Amino acid sequence: MATIGVLRERYPGERRVAIVPATVGKLAKTGLEVRVETGAGEAAGYPDEEYRQAGASVVERSQVLACDLVVGVRVLGAGGDSWSSDLEGLAEHAVLIGMCDPLGTAEVLKEVAGRGWTVVALEMIPRITRAQSMDVLSSMATVAGYRAVLLGAVELPRMFPLLMTAAGTITAARVFVIGAGVAGLQALATAKRLGATTQAYDVRAACREQVESVGAKFIELSLPETSAEDQGGYAKELAEEFYQKQRELMASVVAESDVVITTAAIPGKRSPLLVTEAAVKGMAPGSVIVDLAAERGGNCELTRPDERVVAHGVTILGPTNLPSEVPYHASQMYSNNIANYLRNVVREGRIEWDWEDEILRETVVVRDGEVRHPRIRSLLGLEPLEQPASADASANPPEAGETESDSNPST
Repeated sequence: MATIGVLRERYPGERRVAIVPATVGKLAKTGLEVRVETGAGEAAGYPDEEYRQAGASVVERSQVLACDLVVGVRVLGAGGDSWSSDLEGLAEHAVLIGMCDPLGTAEVLKEVAGRGWTVVALEMIPRITRAQSMDVLSSMATVAGYRAVLLGAVELPRMFPLLMTAAGTITAARVFVIGAGVAGLQALATAKRLGATTQAYDVRAACREQVESVGAKFIELSLPETSAEDQGGYAKELAEEFYQKQRELMASVVAESDVVITTAAIPGKRSPLLVTEAAVKGMAPGSVIVDLAAERGGNCELTRPDERVVAHGVTILGPTNLPSEVPYHASQMYSNNIANYLRNVVREGRIEWDWEDEILRETVVVRDGEVRHPRIRSLLGLEPLEQPASADASANPPEAGETESDSNPST
């Protein structure tokens, strides 16, 4: 019987846990023995006793690292310095599963490749129907979009809803969301539920129907048509000339908004600049910008990661880990994503890799002493692996300028 270990997160401020007690039984049905590090779920609202009642063993960190499968929220590059002391403790042929920022910290994968481990980067889940239940980025983006609106509502010196009172009429707040991905759509839906007037812009015209489905207005800008998605369904980086024109046209919409939420993040790249200082100056005093792309530089020129900046009378927030601020449900979603992924890997207590499966080919970035994923090899300047397509080739080979979005471990 294979063992799976659940780590307690050590990254500063990280409160999520990779597996919640309700998932322990699902893993046991696949034949896995579940071991959880002492205190792993406490910050998320899951005490050790709940894990014991669910059938898991609560053990020390060294026993977790010795398991066949080791799962975490932030591992390797995504875990920063908090992971350096764990590298020697992992079993020789361990399978490490979590968000590891493979496109932003590819060098870390190169360093660990020779240790004999298998590394699963959950950020690389392909955007296909069969993988939707495993998509951790979408799950975490849902939480981030919800939380971003609450932050904006607290900071704004106005109420969101239209109110007809004896003291007069209070007009609804105007919320503008830039980027209609998972985080953006959740932000729109949440702002609408709070009573705000909502509108959104996305470079992908196909998003109009999704924006309108949550009761928001889709903003059109007079920009040249361009392909804004890569073959995997993620947003890709565009030319600077396009972004410059986009900023100019968007400034007027930003100026008339009370709350602006930006969501354009590109893994391994600096976030595109969408809101300039000049655009901020055009906003009314008391307005708020919540920049969900702050971890990679931000979409607003004045954003500073994890800081509250007040400039020209406008409050600019740059949170980098909003899902950790809602750890109970963020952990629940993440845990279900992992359980669904492991159903493809573990059968009757044995780890079995089916390299014909597109999901496994895309997410197993390190194995057999090599960085396997074509995109990551390209970032590292490594030659492509000459393997049969059915065995190792990525289903979505890299093209010039392509990257993924909804990338950072927080979202």
